[in-house]
Amino acid sequence: MARYTGSVCKMCRREGCKLFLKGEKCLSKGCPQERRPTAPGQHGSARKKATAYSAQLREKQKAKRAYGLLEKQFRMYYDRAEKMRGVTGENMLILIERRLDNVVYRMCIGSSRAQSRQLVNHGHITVNGQTVNIPSYLVKEGDVIAVKDTKKEKAFFVELKGAKIANLPKWLSFDTETLTGKVESLPTREDVDLTIAEHMIVELYSK
Repeated sequence: MARYTGSVCKMCRREGCKLFLKGEKCLSKGCPQERRPTAPGQHGSARKKATAYSAQLREKQKAKRAYGLLEKQFRMYYDRAEKMRGVTGENMLILIERRLDNVVYRMCIGSSRAQSRQLVNHGHITVNGQTVNIPSYLVKEGDVIAVKDTKKEKAFFVELKGAKIANLPKWLSFDTETLTGKVESLPTREDVDLTIAEHMIVELYSK
């Protein structure tokens, strides 16, 4: 599968905001978005006239890059959301928010969505007692998400035990002592922690 392998910090600079792709680095003084808040490239600081299309495109790219999705994956969520009842843009973000790799990130098991995706891929995470290694798996209300018992003694997870978690969304719970969490309810639009104008994405795709 095609995957971007360049500097992810360039993505934040291109979108003009922090997408929190590098975990703790994004919160430090060394964050490139803080030091160089212009778009990457020779003409990054040049003024460009924004069009309606470019604004819509930037919103789509911002959402894709924040969640680490490819165009085909992202479009799939849009097509599925369009067939659901309710507001298409909100449904799309809620579907993406329910991805297992995002849930692992939101529970602070991984410091970034990319790291959380790797933890899922490598079989470190279980859902209702069963190992799930598919990052796109959509969690349901009541699902129990946990670190696999045979992996809990690894240094990475030992450091997580007993740690305090800040900004845990209300639709999730997580116990750092047992490394077990639960999907208390399905997320709503207010639970999405990214500033995304989803209506502009819908306008782009509906042309």
